[in-house]
Formats: sequence, C-alpha cells, structure tokens
Amino acid sequence: MNWIDQTVFYHIYPLGLCGAQFHNDFNLSPVDRLDGLHPWLEHMAGMGINGLYIGPLFESVWHGYDTVDYYNIDRRLGTNQTFARFSARAHELGIKVILDAVFNHVGRGFWAFRDVLEKRQASRFCGWFSGLKFEGDNSFHDGLTYECWAGHESLVKLDLSNQEVRGHLFGAVKQWIEEYQIDGLRLDAADVMDKEFLSALAGYSKSLKPDFWLMGEVVHGDYTQWVRPGRLDSVTNYIAYKGLYSSFNDHNMFEIAYTLQQQFGTDGKLLGLGLYSFVDNHDVSRVASILHNPAALLPLYILMFSIPGVPSIYYGSEFGIRGRKEDKDAALRPALDLHDLQARAERVDLYDVMKKMIKIRRQHPGFLTGAYRQLLLSNEQFVFSRDLEDGVAITAVNAADHAVVVDIPLSNSQTRFMDLMDEAVVYQASEGHLRLELPAYSAKWMLG
Repeated sequence: MNWIDQTVFYHIYPLGLCGAQFHNDFNLSPVDRLDGLHPWLEHMAGMGINGLYIGPLFESVWHGYDTVDYYNIDRRLGTNQTFARFSARAHELGIKVILDAVFNHVGRGFWAFRDVLEKRQASRFCGWFSGLKFEGDNSFHDGLTYECWAGHESLVKLDLSNQEVRGHLFGAVKQWIEEYQIDGLRLDAADVMDKEFLSALAGYSKSLKPDFWLMGEVVHGDYTQWVRPGRLDSVTNYIAYKGLYSSFNDHNMFEIAYTLQQQFGTDGKLLGLGLYSFVDNHDVSRVASILHNPAALLPLYILMFSIPGVPSIYYGSEFGIRGRKEDKDAALRPALDLHDLQARAERVDLYDVMKKMIKIRRQHPGFLTGAYRQLLLSNEQFVFSRDLEDGVAITAVNAADHAVVVDIPLSNSQTRFMDLMDEAVVYQASEGHLRLELPAYSAKWMLG
C-alpha cells in the first residue's frame, strides 16, 4: 500500500498565515515566522491529518509565485534552517510534507532574468526563457518581449526544454529532499507546462525517493494527459470542485452526480487515478462564503470526503471561516490566530465532525479509488456507494430545506448498515431496499 492511500491533506499558504508583508524587502534580515506555525502542526495531528501541502516557500518578490531563488526559503518566512525544523517536526508527528513547486515561471527579479535585462543578447541565460525576443516592448519598457503566465508580465515563463534550466530546477528538488525530507510536490500551473518536462521530473524525483508524490494544478483538460505512469500521480479535481458546492446552491444534485459518473462510474475516464479533492484553496473563495445556506457546509464535506480521491482541507476552513475572491487574494490567504479560532470561530462544531471524517478516511484506504456506483438521484437527493475492502459504504445526501425519506435500492444482500459518523446508530435494510430519513441539509455516511 502506498502512503497516499490513507492520506488526508491540510493546505497552508504560509506567507498569508504567517502575516508576512506583501512585498519582500531584500535588504532585511530573515524573520523566523515559520516557527510560529508549529502549533498548527500540533493542531493538524490532533485532527488526524497526515499530509501537509505548504507553499510557496522560496524567495520571491510578492506572493511566492514569482520566485527569485529556488534554493533559499523566503526571508519573510525565515531561513533554510527554519523550514528544516518545521519539516522535521511535521515528520515527527507523522505528517508527510508536499511543497508548492513553481517551475513554469519565475519573477522578474530572478537572477538569470536580471542578467538578461542587464546584458541583453550577450547574456548566457537568454535560452532560459520562453519566447524571448529583443524586439518590441513590454509593459515594463524593457525593449524586449517574452512569454509569461496568463498575460502577467511579472511572471516570466521558463523554457523547460532547456537542459540548464532543468538542471537548475532538478538541483533544487534534490536539495529539498535532502535538506527537508519532503515527500512530494504540488506543481503550480501544470496544465500549461511541457509534459515531457513533467515526465523527466517524475523520473528524476522518483530516482531519489521512489514513493515521491507529484500532483499537478490542472484546471481544465483531460486529466489522463497528466496522470499516467511515468508522469504525475494526481491532479487537482477542479471539475468536481465546481459541482460539489453548486449542486447545493442550485438544488441540482444532477450536476455533481453527472461529474462523478463521467469520472468514476463503470465506464469512467478517471477510474483509479486518485485525484486531489477540495472545496476551497488559496485561489478560490472560501466555501463558507459561497454556500447560500450555511447548513449545507457539513453535508458538503461529507460528500467531498466520501467521493473517490485524496481529500484536502484549506487552513481555517475547518472552523468555517469566510473569504471572497472578489475582495482580492489577500482575503483568501489571511493571518489567523489558532487559539482564537478554537475558542470563538463561527463553526467550532465543524472541527470535531471533521476529525471523525478524517479518521474514517484513514481507516478505509479503499475510499481513494474503490468502485463508485450511483444508487439514487433527484434534484435534491443523491445516494451512491463505494466498494471497500471490508464492505460497502453508502453516502446519502439531502440538499432540500426539509426532511425527506429516501428508498435506496441496494445491489447486494447486505441488510445492516452502521452510521460511520455515529457508530451507535444502525440502519436495517429489507428486501433489497434501505429506507432512510434524511433531515434538511444533511448527509448520512454508512458502512454495510
């Protein structure tokens, strides 16, 4: 069994959580802000979390995705030694560490690009940057042009086919494994990266650490182009992300049911891929701000935890905190006081319920890729089963504002189902059917 089979991730955007200033002043000495996150590691371990996706961490100008030095921790967070302490403590607590790797592009302050700006055609690093031309102009009036990410000229695209570029990036990966014992990478903007580079990265990193896990940020496209032997192990399941919350908001469970059937049904295109599941992250509004009815938050998480994939929680969302993308990215990436959240958060109750869900996922590795079957579907009710090593799990969701009774047809002879969230409760099936009362905005998660 691979370690990812039983992993539940916690996602931290460290520059935000640590309250670091937005602009990096390279004249200042490092500040060990990462040391202040050690209580969050204890918090994760207390929840049963055993995987941490953290980043960006490396020296940058602004938000971390404009890297200027892959070999040194951002001075706003500390030093390499600061993060080595943090990673060591995470591993002591049984938490795997996945770093945000921004290899598609660099910031304009990246040393090799500064050399190009200074020496122009005479720079030996001209071949490092994609589409570099010494003609025309850009918004910075450099008298040159280059490819960038999504039209943002502050993010200069690297030529990942260049062997020197690869050597530089692979050298950073080697350092991260040796100094921090990291267990994998989340690859930023993987959907626009050279796939041959991704395959080369997979071969190199797994030669250093055979169980190294590579997950790519892919918003659109055929996920099988990225998740395949010799390339990536997983990608972000943005397709399911949309359906998870909008099915509740629109009282249209057909949306998420259609997505799951297309991805994981009998003829699903993504069977067995172990995609990365989430309901919010550093780039999208907090799900507590998106849901029209706060009562849908708990059944939404039960749904997310019970579908195929690797579940993830974005820091603070276990307390139901809010934040909207329209209010700029800073609203999605706030500094938080853990003790204050534990005492006064709007949804303190959510934390304890999540602990139960995490325990269930870790006890049943089959939830990662176990067979998925749709059992019942209407506008506001949705029921499906998952095949596990020790039985069949059933998830029943009610997105209505009133209680309902559902009659679930069963495909096996199982007659007794235990409520996974409350093991003292048992449901009895009869003649191949399970009649179940579901309160308004609720979900039942059962094992038979």
